[in-house]
Amino acid sequence: MLRFGTAGLRGPLRDGADGINITTVTRASAGFADWLRERCLGGGAVVVGHDARHGSAEFAVATAEVFTAAGFPVTLLPYPMPTPVVAYAVRELGAVAGVQITASHNPATDNGYKVYLEGGAQLIAPADAEIERCIEAVTEPVARAPLRPAGDAVVRRYLDRVAELPALIGGSGARAEVRIALTALHGVGGQPAVDAFTAAGYPDVHVVGEQFEPHPDFPTVAFPNPEEPGATDLLLALAARTGADLAIALDPDADRCAVGIPQPDGSWRMLRGDETGVLLADCVLRTAPAGALVATTLVSSRLLAELAPARGGRYAETLTGFKWLARAGDGLVYAYEEAIGHCVDPAAVRDKDGISAAVLVTDLVARLKAKGRTLADELDDYALEFGLHTGDQVSLRLTSAREAAAIVERLRADPPKQIAGEPVEYTDQLQERGRMRTDALIFTGSTSRVVVRPSGTEPKLKCYLEVVEPVGARADLPAARTAARERLAALRDFCRAL
Repeated sequence: MLRFGTAGLRGPLRDGADGINITTVTRASAGFADWLRERCLGGGAVVVGHDARHGSAEFAVATAEVFTAAGFPVTLLPYPMPTPVVAYAVRELGAVAGVQITASHNPATDNGYKVYLEGGAQLIAPADAEIERCIEAVTEPVARAPLRPAGDAVVRRYLDRVAELPALIGGSGARAEVRIALTALHGVGGQPAVDAFTAAGYPDVHVVGEQFEPHPDFPTVAFPNPEEPGATDLLLALAARTGADLAIALDPDADRCAVGIPQPDGSWRMLRGDETGVLLADCVLRTAPAGALVATTLVSSRLLAELAPARGGRYAETLTGFKWLARAGDGLVYAYEEAIGHCVDPAAVRDKDGISAAVLVTDLVARLKAKGRTLADELDDYALEFGLHTGDQVSLRLTSAREAAAIVERLRADPPKQIAGEPVEYTDQLQERGRMRTDALIFTGSTSRVVVRPSGTEPKLKCYLEVVEPVGARADLPAARTAARERLAALRDFCRAL
């Protein structure tokens, strides 16, 4: 049967216990309800939402009806909804749990059952294993009771909160008008993002029409993930054609945000998640109380660890996933992972939120533009202050998760002593104790770093690469970038040889 992995269940749409189907969903809901009752949370409110994938609406209704029959008051959100709205609603409504039917950026043949606990954070161990045991104990048939979907009042409150972020986080100061190019990649974030931009004072939004309305087959992209090659081609063409100031790509459930910027030669490029991450962290820290906490994961760039104390903040590192980042520590004001996930407002949404991140980065562009500066200028300044941190990811799509695990085991048994000509030290995260224990291998040199781990959601092997080049003056940046590209190419060759 499917196991609770990244915050819940995720798998292919098919019959049987190893697929997402109406039986899997109703049993999961019944088991989850039993687990909540065991913890004296029976009768507490539950929020249920869904995206626009195949089966999502049917699965959400079934989930809501199971919880209703089990005696829980249920808020069933009325239409396909971004995942962060459910995380927000759990906290805003004081619910004991939330369920979002979504498979995020997985292929069209997948769906999932994402779980939030009280406070709006994803579940973590041992709750996942405990809920699995409750699901296994469920016997058929599972009782269901009909209910009516709720109104959209909580959705409007979420959008109002997002619209306040420029004032809450961005601070005061002049702001220029900004033109935005936007794609929703056939997901549910299109109209909510437009509404949020407009409410925040940035109504000049141009959308990729072919990808704006939800479509469960994602017809214009091979994989509906802004990080995949070709996924943002239509967006960047629109940005260049309309003279936009920035480009925004949301993934299908709108919990991830990728940012594109113009280049001096008129071309466009997408920022890496680490680049957007440090830009937003700096933005948040400049108005946060002294000693505020920012966090990222062990596979992300080391740049945030240098920037945080330089801006009067504290830094924390966690395992991958927002179930850990949301719990990074007291005083958390911002968290990100390199896979274009950003939590810019943990007081309201304790998970990654593509729409709030998009609004805040737009506001940052507007404030920089008023000073005659760009995001690229900010990144250049970081290179001068901390060295040029350049990263990349090699994602090897394999036939099965077992194949990815076998490659990691081979590396673990015979770790290299050097990579791309640089001696490296080896850390096996499975040898760590406590929360930092995970199936990942880290190879660290004096100026480079490679992290290898199997994906938690897809049959992939992921390699995270970073090199650091010293920069003495602004005139040295072109040479440093050339050197960094050459060194990254050597690291990529190592990973592909696996």
